[in-house]
Amino acid sequence: MTRVRIIDRTLTVEVQGWDKLWSMTSRLEIPLEHVIDVRPADDQVEGIRAPGTHVAGVISAGTFVQEGSSVFWDVHDLAKAITLDLRDERYSKLVIEVADPTATIDAVKQALFRSHFQRV
Repeated sequence: MTRVRIIDRTLTVEVQGWDKLWSMTSRLEIPLEHVIDVRPADDQVEGIRAPGTHVAGVISAGTFVQEGSSVFWDVHDLAKAITLDLRDERYSKLVIEVADPTATIDAVKQALFRSHFQRV
């Protein structure tokens, strides 16, 4: 599972517990202007694992190459996962499990909205 925080104009994803080991990542920091969209996850792990962990129905964590792009996964329960679509980043998207998907999506969308109007 991950914890998502937004401070100033940066979205921070903190990987929790053993998932740091499975994903080989502890933290990702993304400028808000690089976040294109956030939505409930409907993705399935398909593609080449490199490096990371995938046990079907148990965990998907780490970097996967999907459709020619790098995607970061940290998911145990897809029903609690969200997808963040990115641009100009190492990953084209993040698929991450959060404690409250609806609240996290709302918070990210509000931050994106505020960030957009601060730039205008």
